[in-house]
Amino acid sequence: MAGVHILIRVDAPALGAQIAAMLTAAGHRPTLADGIADALTQCARDTPDAVALETCAPDAAATLAPFCALPLRPRLLLLADQPSAAQRAAGLWAGADDYLALPCAMDELAARLHAICRRDRPADPPQGALAVGRLQLDAASHTASYHSASARLNRKEFSLLAYLMRNAGQLVTRGMILTAVWSYSFDPETNIVESNLSRLRGRLQTLGCDPIETQRGKGYVLRTERCG
Repeated sequence: MAGVHILIRVDAPALGAQIAAMLTAAGHRPTLADGIADALTQCARDTPDAVALETCAPDAAATLAPFCALPLRPRLLLLADQPSAAQRAAGLWAGADDYLALPCAMDELAARLHAICRRDRPADPPQGALAVGRLQLDAASHTASYHSASARLNRKEFSLLAYLMRNAGQLVTRGMILTAVWSYSFDPETNIVESNLSRLRGRLQTLGCDPIETQRGKGYVLRTERCG
């Protein structure tokens, strides 16, 4: 599984740093949250693939509720200090994808995050590279490059750019993007497409490439003539 974006919210800064270092070594992109409110803000803004979330076991249901209500809910690995069997079951019923007792082994934590991230994931484009003019996208490293500049993309940015590149020169609607990238069969009232496109545009512009055209009220076109 290609590297994914994992948000970490734990009580002890040393544990957070240890988990982040382990995930980075495994090829993932970890970020740290200062608290529950910050974790929610980052989830709404950055749409991580998974969240490793420490909470007090009796408070798990209340802690999980706002994460489960997000328009694009991340996978949730709940962490708690020696929860009872009943508390673990309650956390899973409340919406956690998995539950792990602290303290834990780092390799087990990594394996559980890997397992929840691969569930029901939309298929990534085939391994190799996509190219439109001088704009290239490498599926193995999730890296976009243009001339001599390159940038690492998160999973959603990668999937979004891959979809636009496979349909270069063609108009794609917001609904088409939601279906292809987020597997939504309906059009939810969320700005998830617009916010991710804005971040993707910013990344491409840092490379000196600005190929995505918005056709207001219609959709988006990746212009091949802007990729030369």
